[in-house]
Amino acid sequence: MYTTIKLLTLPLLFVLLSVLLYPIDGYERTGIKRLKRLELIQLGELKTTTPLPSGALRSWKDISLNLRSLDTDSLSTFFNEDAQLQKEISGLFRGLDKSYSLSVIDISDPSKVRYAHRNETLGYQPGSVGKLAVLVAIFTQLEKIYPDSWENRIALLRNKSVASGVWGLTDEHTVPIYNLEKNTLVKRQVIASDIFTLYEWVDHMLSVSNNGAASIVWREAMLMAAFGSSYPDLTEEQALAYFKETPKKELTDLGNDVVNLPLRALGITTDEWRLGSFFTRGANTYVGDKGGSIGTPLGLMKFLVKLEQGNVVDEASSLEMKRLMYMTDRRIRYAQSPALKEAAVYFKSGSLYKCDRSKGEPCGKYEGNVQNFMNSVIIVEHPDNCKYMVVLMSNVLRKNSASDHMYLASSIDKVIRKG
Repeated sequence: MYTTIKLLTLPLLFVLLSVLLYPIDGYERTGIKRLKRLELIQLGELKTTTPLPSGALRSWKDISLNLRSLDTDSLSTFFNEDAQLQKEISGLFRGLDKSYSLSVIDISDPSKVRYAHRNETLGYQPGSVGKLAVLVAIFTQLEKIYPDSWENRIALLRNKSVASGVWGLTDEHTVPIYNLEKNTLVKRQVIASDIFTLYEWVDHMLSVSNNGAASIVWREAMLMAAFGSSYPDLTEEQALAYFKETPKKELTDLGNDVVNLPLRALGITTDEWRLGSFFTRGANTYVGDKGGSIGTPLGLMKFLVKLEQGNVVDEASSLEMKRLMYMTDRRIRYAQSPALKEAAVYFKSGSLYKCDRSKGEPCGKYEGNVQNFMNSVIIVEHPDNCKYMVVLMSNVLRKNSASDHMYLASSIDKVIRKG
């Protein structure tokens, strides 16, 4: 459909990650075609050289929210520092760069949550973690269209297809395209003629962090807000006319409100988490930037708490968003820790780096010398009922911090598990 993604220049590169999510038995329910391939692999009908870890094999029916049993939906009770946990968590950062910031909550016993932190109010460029705000946006708008029918919301995600157009072009990250009849998988960049269902665009946005998919999902949330109950029957021609004929300032304000007001409704302040620009430059043909983007461990942890409470839009929406965060393929960075192999993990991560070659310093992929953000947001659920949530953010210049994230994941897991 409409807009062009800009190719990112060397000085500023969004680096968004390649992981596959959503429970592998979810094809019949969602229509996300790549899940059918994973299901056939699990049944032994297709071969693969990369078997899934045991923690990735949960059914969509087995995923649940961990904090629904609490009598309160208040956030304040979750952020009281546990002295012993704080002491042990703080000790893990000795010798590491001062830019590391963290928020961690042990929810193994929901009646006795434990919290620890490090620079949790420090702001970072959120990178692809910001796509979680786009996820909240579209579920917020689905609820407004069908306030009394969860079934209709899911049906719209499954059955409404929209075209990429220029919004999805030029992103270097590929998307998995599975042919059900031929049992073939192709991974390639999105082209303008690609048409996927809303569910599949959301999956592309999260599972392979495709920038174009994120712009398309954000675009559709705007159209839902603009057309309301008329959106399900909206044609591509009507949508394109809307973007061409509506003043850019009006579109900019709407785009900003669609992703940010739902965060405010969750008790997340504008300084704790906000999005100010689309993930692709092509979107700027219609929608301008506004307010800048920022994320903090505290703001993102508030989101995870609200999600586990069932309070992000509503309980059904919260649960479906958690399913969409479930990792069912190769684990990377924080989630790659061997300590998490048997755990179910619900994960989003991403990077943003910026290089200045004129400084004469080493600088490369994931090793920016001006900016080098790396962020991880994760819910961990071990089979023995050890459950916790972590937001880890860093800006370590001239170094790929992936190994440090993985080291911290193992160390944090050990601390949490010993209670």
